[in-house]
Amino acid sequence: MTGWSRRRVLRTALSTAAALGSLPIAPTARAAGPQFRRGVNAWPWFSLTREFPAPRTDYDWPPFQSQRPVPTPDDLHRLRKTGLDFIRLPVDPGPFLAADATTRGRLLDMVDAAVTAALDADLGVIVNVQANGATHYWNPDRMVSSTAAPAFDLYRGLVGELAGRLERFQPGRVALEPVNEPAQSCTSNVWSQIQLSLLTAARATAATLPLVVTGGCGSMVSGLTALDPAPLAPFEPILFTFHFYEPYLFSHQGAPWMREPVYRSLNNVPWPASAGSLEQTLASVRARMAEDPETPEDAKQAAYAETERVLKVYFDARPDRWFVDKYLAEARAWADGHGLAPERIVMAEFGALRTDARYVAAPNPDRARYIADVRQSAESFGFTWAFWDLFDGMGMMDDTTRALDPAMVEALGLVMPE
Repeated sequence: MTGWSRRRVLRTALSTAAALGSLPIAPTARAAGPQFRRGVNAWPWFSLTREFPAPRTDYDWPPFQSQRPVPTPDDLHRLRKTGLDFIRLPVDPGPFLAADATTRGRLLDMVDAAVTAALDADLGVIVNVQANGATHYWNPDRMVSSTAAPAFDLYRGLVGELAGRLERFQPGRVALEPVNEPAQSCTSNVWSQIQLSLLTAARATAATLPLVVTGGCGSMVSGLTALDPAPLAPFEPILFTFHFYEPYLFSHQGAPWMREPVYRSLNNVPWPASAGSLEQTLASVRARMAEDPETPEDAKQAAYAETERVLKVYFDARPDRWFVDKYLAEARAWADGHGLAPERIVMAEFGALRTDARYVAAPNPDRARYIADVRQSAESFGFTWAFWDLFDGMGMMDDTTRALDPAMVEALGLVMPE
């Protein structure tokens, strides 16, 4: 592991990467897999775990928190009625790897049941093995930092087992994505070795199941464009994926999990930048900082100075739809250069946190404008997309009432079900 992490990098330069991959290869004659078009991530269905603290390395039963929101069959049918045609299902591998054979079988049966429920609602499924970086033991570093990682062989075995089980489902409606946001650098040979090993394990148990592959750099566009698809051809059918949250100053404003202090007090960042002003945003930042009783005053002052600096860059650059198009055009150029149909490219995550309404003077429509711009840009390039997320602070459905957010439904080009 290089120590590189997508969410540890402050993406404020508002510039685009130049790498566009290697020489083109001939388009494959084999099936490209299912025709997913519009989806949503169904986190935390198999996330938010109940691991015991160190030195224990196991989980309570059931291993997933009971209060987490899980879509019901009715929720899934209503999602289908909006116009969505698939879900991306993140699955934390930790409980599976820590379990004995009997318990692991029960957990795999739960995944089978979730896939069946989605298919019954006429939704396809991409099952994504998504390791939890906040877990003290079963985390990405232990599992997928390299092929020599302590738990890599166990992880690889789980990928093979999942592939074999998913192969049994309706052809063309289910796919497997073995890793989420690999932390290695864009051109890392370590990541290439990991991915090839996992794809080999999946193909050993599932000859025709579509597999979803990604570049390094946390699955950003720059990771995809650095990926050489030629060595992956023997594993067809495959799809290719990237995630898009640029610019992070907008999409991750107020994110408590971001390591850089600048993000935690960000608020009321407009989209496009021309819809607001530096002065209004800084006023909201100061108001949010004033409500923080835990951070020392000197740390607040340092964070505010850095926040002011990066926001000046943001407003001077005036990001708008052009900014999104410039990034996604790189992904399309990469696909065209390698003879890959654009519908084989899945923008598997995009979204933005809501502005905290306590620190703004009026309702904020910027999130909907941003999501509409990213969605429309992806569609203009022919890409499949999956919105992050169904629930949580980036969600489109209320955790408790299960009401759909009309603004998100409209921004995603969907329709409110009757």
